[in-house]
Amino acid sequence: MVRRLPPLNALRAFEAAARHGGFTGAARELHVTPAAVSHQVKGLEDALGVSLFHRLAKGLELTAAGRAYLPELTAGFDQLARASERLKRGALVGRLTVSVLPSFAAGWLAPRLASFLRRYPDILLDLRSTPRTVDFIRERVDLGIRYGGGIYPGLASYRILEEEVFPICAPALLNGPVPLRGFADLRHHVLLHDPGILPGEPWTGWEPWLAEAGVTDIDLEAGHGFTESIAMIHACVAGLGVGIGRSGLVTELLRSGRLVRPFPVSRPADFSYWVVVPPPSQTNPKAAAFIGWLLETAGRGGAGAGAQPDLLGEDPS
Repeated sequence: MVRRLPPLNALRAFEAAARHGGFTGAARELHVTPAAVSHQVKGLEDALGVSLFHRLAKGLELTAAGRAYLPELTAGFDQLARASERLKRGALVGRLTVSVLPSFAAGWLAPRLASFLRRYPDILLDLRSTPRTVDFIRERVDLGIRYGGGIYPGLASYRILEEEVFPICAPALLNGPVPLRGFADLRHHVLLHDPGILPGEPWTGWEPWLAEAGVTDIDLEAGHGFTESIAMIHACVAGLGVGIGRSGLVTELLRSGRLVRPFPVSRPADFSYWVVVPPPSQTNPKAAAFIGWLLETAGRGGAGAGAQPDLLGEDPS
């Protein structure tokens, strides 16, 4: 059945003018001129063959036909709004699978997830913690969080977090039996090593920081090693030695006082955290919602709460 309906803009103009009692208020709401609203309403009246308003010096007054028409029209608009909201919510329902590095998952992501789940209660997250590079298609993964230089062929990429690296330790080591007060004191403490996520990642280790600080004669072969950054960080909290911390993973521990920085010298990490998006997920509303939340939470959103990136656009970093 073909529905013979008046133009939607004319219906909106009439409904807004009726609520505001005049064309000026309706024009402000609809971001047009009062003359444009008047023209739309006149066109609607001509199409219906009835007058909807009495034009008075003090403003507009609904005619009997207008009073009868307005509730029906308002109910129709309300139903459209409800249907649109249901559809919008429906696009943000279901499971989102994210591959994430274990240390980032434990040290940064998990402590902040509550705000995402409050905002999107119908999205079910499946966080797969792994240091390896996953096959998005074969393993049915929607997004990945990686640590690197941002070059990911075939994937859209968004920089989440840049980092500084610096020594960290438990507060007790600062004034313990062997106080840690100067660079030279490192020789008398156990160094904890984090070899990195991938082989040969020197930016997470001691050597680049010592070079930046101008410190020599430190035995880098001594101390304990950990393949996971978060394990090394917990060893520092336990007072087992002095490690090199990454700002993205230790900020909350520093704020709470469970860790301290014995020296002010830091250096920028060579790599950053990135969220990468395979082509099938680049039109996924749940993926866009999660990425928008990541960028906002990391302070890179720029567009305010709830902002979502254009997944088909360029890397916003």
